[in-house]
Order: sequence, then structure tokens, then C-alpha cells
Amino acid sequence: MKALAAPFTVNTMPEGTLKAFADHGEVGQILAPDGGDCETVLAGFAKAGIDIGALAARLQDEGAASFVKSWNDLMARIDSKRVAIRKAS
Repeated sequence: MKALAAPFTVNTMPEGTLKAFADHGEVGQILAPDGGDCETVLAGFAKAGIDIGALAARLQDEGAASFVKSWNDLMARIDSKRVAIRKAS
């Protein structure tokens, strides 16, 4: 599968992943609206011994933690700019 994005979604891929893709990735088709061959791919993961439920939970937890970190970083940066502007005025 080479599909990188689905219609009407927001891409929150980390910059490092995008750079790696730009370096040696290959653009393919968008994901099929019906999920394409996702059931086959997931069945292959399960057959290889991967716990799909645990993997999904881990990815969701890591993704949420990443968003929280980004949000906190943004708020800290805004606050530091606010303090600098206040000191300058």
C-alpha cells in the first residue's frame, strides 16, 4: 500500500517523517474512501502476531501525547512572547 493520505483528513505527520518521505518516498494514490485493502492488511498484521488492539491503543496514546506536548510548547512560546512584549512596552 502506498496511499499516504485520505480525502478530507488533516495530516499531522511529524516533520521528520515528511522529510524522510521527501527523501525516498513515492507518492501513490489517496486512500480509498471505503478503506481499500485495510482488512487484508490488518489480518496480515494479526497473522504475524501483532495485537491490533494494543497497537491501536498505543498509537492513539502516543498521538494524543504528541498533541498535548505541541499544545504546551505553543502556549509556552506565546507566553514568552507576551512577556517580552510587555517588558518592551
